[in-house]
Amino acid sequence: MNSNLQNKKCQPCSGNTPKLHENQITIHLSELNNWSVNDEKQMIFKKYKFSNFNKALIFANKIGEIADKEAHHPDLSIGFGYCLVMIHTHAIKGLTINDFILAAKVDTIA
Repeated sequence: MNSNLQNKKCQPCSGNTPKLHENQITIHLSELNNWSVNDEKQMIFKKYKFSNFNKALIFANKIGEIADKEAHHPDLSIGFGYCLVMIHTHAIKGLTINDFILAAKVDTIA
């Protein structure tokens, strides 16, 4: 899926940054490739599958490079053959546009 989000840059936010509303989350999810939102609408996530642990680790390291460039860091869970990427804005315990921008950029390396 080609998303305009991948061309944007994450912007610094604070604890006062407003959370996205449910309809905004739905719109941005539709711009991503098979990402899901948790029941509380506070996090988006996607599980990437690989043929072995090393490929999952290499993928996670590439995510780390993007995260540092964007100054927005996901939570990762890595195991044999998978990397689970969980993204939310920690400062507000919810979702902002930054989360969807980062997700779109992660999809470009998958």
